[in-house]
Amino acid sequence: MLLQCWQLFVAFFRGTMLGFGGGPSIIPIYQNEVVNNFHWMSNEEFGKSLAMANALPGPIATKLAAYIGFKVAGWLGACAALTAVVVPTALIMVALVGVMNKLSGNPVVKGMVRGVQPVIFVMMAMLAYDFAKYAFQSAPALGKFGFLPFLIAAAYFIAVQYLQVNAVWGIVGALVLGAVFFRG
Repeated sequence: MLLQCWQLFVAFFRGTMLGFGGGPSIIPIYQNEVVNNFHWMSNEEFGKSLAMANALPGPIATKLAAYIGFKVAGWLGACAALTAVVVPTALIMVALVGVMNKLSGNPVVKGMVRGVQPVIFVMMAMLAYDFAKYAFQSAPALGKFGFLPFLIAAAYFIAVQYLQVNAVWGIVGALVLGAVFFRG
């Protein structure tokens, strides 16, 4: 049990420290740690965890860490994974806030940030592609409702992006549609 807690800490610490750009860009790193390195979950299980975590409020990194930590080693595992995600970055932020304020106008720092943005874009695109494979794989099994996952995705995008509907209402609507049409 203690070995699993240590492994959880290492996996989420490594993912958090190597991630750049916030929670969504860290997800592929977490997925690699959880699925490929430690084999705690399959890609499908990780996708389901990600879907549920996205439906809840709060930062995605902490929700995934808590869930996966709990699944692997109970409450102690959840605490180990959450500690690895929250404490190191909080300490680094406190330590570096003064330095970043002084360097924010530095052209080299601005160039570094601009240089890493395409990498973050690709990481998020890879995540979206992997998640789309999972999200739409059930379409053929739904028979006459096979179009529904695509319709939900399109309606959500239009509502949030163009109609300025709060994202929460789209999530609530998708949960209701899932409960009605995707049972079983």
